[in-house]
Amino acid sequence: MKMNPLDWVVFVLLVIGGLNWGLVGLLKFNLVEKIFGAENVFGTIIYILVGLAALYYLVMTLMKIGKQQ
Repeated sequence: MKMNPLDWVVFVLLVIGGLNWGLVGLLKFNLVEKIFGAENVFGTIIYILVGLAALYYLVMTLMKIGKQQ
């Protein structure tokens, strides 16, 4: 499957988000907060981008499923 640049950005953001949540769940360590600091606008932007990436991936996946049927 060929990925366009947006797909790559979404992939990277979802990996960052998944790894961060894994660290939070396993070790109670929030890497995004550690890098950008708690209550920092950059950390908030990362969280928003990860959420938007998840929505994009969900919509694209549902569209692909719909085309297969």
